[in-house]
Amino acid sequence: MSEATHHYGIFKTAGGYCGIAWNSAGIIRFQLPTKTESSTEQLLLRRLSSGVSADPPAAVAATIESVKRYFAGETVDFSDVVVDLSNQDEFFREIYAAARRVGWGRTTTYGTLAKELGRGSEAARDVGQAMAKNPVALIIPCHRVLAAGGKLGGFSAPGGSNSKARMLELEGVHLGSPEPAQQSLGF
Repeated sequence: MSEATHHYGIFKTAGGYCGIAWNSAGIIRFQLPTKTESSTEQLLLRRLSSGVSADPPAAVAATIESVKRYFAGETVDFSDVVVDLSNQDEFFREIYAAARRVGWGRTTTYGTLAKELGRGSEAARDVGQAMAKNPVALIIPCHRVLAAGGKLGGFSAPGGSNSKARMLELEGVHLGSPEPAQQSLGF
């Protein structure tokens, strides 16, 4: 990240304590909920080279309110939230832009996103790596990107794939119990 000043805040939602960090260009980090304020802060600061706790500017405060509404079960669209991804390589920025187009209650797969970007299904692993390294999870909805065959796949946030499933359920997506390998979930 650049030497710009990074500010952050921790806040409580119905899902737990979230963290958000920003600079003058936009939101640079988002920490999905944990059970305690201190664990959220610790996780957020682990990936933030320098950070100063501060009151959020209006745009960040609006995003915080949207996150609270999201974890309360309301339909929320984060596609217009300004993020600063200047420290990401160009391909990851393309992947993140494509993921942001996956709307509330919808899912896609790593392979589908790769194909959408003209990279072919062999780039699905790159898409998976980008999702695992997503600096602003939820705002860039990596939880909506599934493994091949509509399987849940991994999730690097606290709670792992259980958190991913709960977020999808908040959006009305029910993946059900695992199906035998020879059957499809119909995605």
